[in-house]
Amino acid sequence: MKIFVETHRIVMRELMLSDGPLMFEMDSDPEVHLYLGNNPNTQLSQSEEDIRFIRKQYEDNGIGRWAVIDKESNEFVGWGGLKFITIETNNRNHFYEVGYRFLRRHWGKGYATESTKAALKYAFEELQLAQVYAMAEKENAGSRHALQKSGFKITEQFDHKGITCDWFEISKEDWIKKQDER
Repeated sequence: MKIFVETHRIVMRELMLSDGPLMFEMDSDPEVHLYLGNNPNTQLSQSEEDIRFIRKQYEDNGIGRWAVIDKESNEFVGWGGLKFITIETNNRNHFYEVGYRFLRRHWGKGYATESTKAALKYAFEELQLAQVYAMAEKENAGSRHALQKSGFKITEQFDHKGITCDWFEISKEDWIKKQDER
């Protein structure tokens, strides 16, 4: 099992099939899927297939979402990190996006911001990317806040499958400036 990133509270490692039951708990929750197309999983096998798909992204693209593990409890709290997008989104294709999803009982604990900041550090220091993107539904205040707190700026709004979304960007240069402000 490969660990990609570690912070004072979390470990971000590759997703494993053993994460399936907690991933299913997360992805079968209608509130978790409120801003994700309102299509929660109904069977454990769907979450296991999602994990297989992400693990294939590791092979094909060298990157994919990571399991976020709370260090103190050693519990899977959700997933986060980078994904290489190969399907056109907001008139763009072949770009790196940061994202996250957490079990509802772990909302409000700062995991979205912490995992995003850790993923950006990995993106800019390890992968030497020039730019990272993100998107969130306009109505998803929590996600928008976490992205902005991590240094992303909203650069435009766009329609994604009939839903108004904010498009976020951060350059390596802006990320470095933000680190210098600390």
